Amino acid sequence: MIRRLLIAMLVISTALSASVTAQAQDIRAKAGQMLLLGFQGDSAANDWPRGMAALIRDGKIGGLMYLKYNVASLNAVKSMNQMFLEAGGRVPPFIALDQEGGYIERLTEAVGFEEIPTAQWIAENRSPRQAENVYKSLASSLRALGFNLNFGPVVDVNVNPSNPIIAKYGRSYSADPAKVSAYARAFVEGHRAAGVLTALKHFPGHGSSTGDTHEGFVDISQSWSQAEMQPYAALAQSGDIDMVMSSHLFMDRFNQDGGQAPASLSPIGIKFFLRQPLRYDGVVITDDLEMGAIRKHFSLSETVINAVNAGNDILLFSNTVSPHLGLADEILDIMVTEAERDPAFAARIDESYGRIMALKSRLRG
Repeated sequence: MIRRLLIAMLVISTALSASVTAQAQDIRAKAGQMLLLGFQGDSAANDWPRGMAALIRDGKIGGLMYLKYNVASLNAVKSMNQMFLEAGGRVPPFIALDQEGGYIERLTEAVGFEEIPTAQWIAENRSPRQAENVYKSLASSLRALGFNLNFGPVVDVNVNPSNPIIAKYGRSYSADPAKVSAYARAFVEGHRAAGVLTALKHFPGHGSSTGDTHEGFVDISQSWSQAEMQPYAALAQSGDIDMVMSSHLFMDRFNQDGGQAPASLSPIGIKFFLRQPLRYDGVVITDDLEMGAIRKHFSLSETVINAVNAGNDILLFSNTVSPHLGLADEILDIMVTEAERDPAFAARIDESYGRIMALKSRLRG
């Protein structure tokens, strides 16, 4: 009798252990879709790109992003992207870059890619319809190389003409929110016509800032105005949002009890300033979580947990501070451990996974 009881207990224990393991693996796979990482290397023959393809194949990342040093030639880019897409199989990875035009471009004339002017120049010299054609041509060229996500348009309103990261480089369309909305819509529609997704940036608005979040803490509590949300509202109403990129800008109204969370790590900012008032239930992606505004103030664990709890669906890491392929596993370990500890965190992963897969279904169409 005792022997039978021990066997029964062992069977139950083994079943429970298998169930827990399967649950952890399921959480890990869903969390993997929430990671979008940068990489080293510029050829499909390099170890880094091949390693990224393996991470995609194993479900450890849901996408990747290019920086300028990843571009040796257009043929090399196309070969890498083909490898990445094949690794994803039926669930394509997001293959992203910043190709705004003007100063913010990863693909340049130096490698034979046709560049386009800044947002400011386009708004001053082209109608919205003409701009849409410019952006459709750009997106068609990106799609031909295998890209499916462009981090743009910039919907920051040009509030501060001395702004060191937006106005300085002509990245804003205008100081008029309505004009920003019209040209941002042209950007989105031009890309959609070519099968490329977009991401509005930088929520809640970088146009009034006097600092650069790449470098460190930037407070817009006094300079920001509700007018900077108007482009988001207009594009949400017309259905012209694929993603929204949350920035690392600090606003006191996004925090309680003296907290120091920037918009990207603030549930108040994402829920009560973006999702609820705009009735937006689509994907939110963070700006690079290795920028100075984050890494100088938060540990990796704090960054990951806070970013997910804030309501972001995709965590973007440029992987430039201490580049290594193991970063994906480090982040996933944090997410799985927290999900096992906190059911609400696990539910957030499920929620984000659903949004991501719904958006990716458009890439398969």
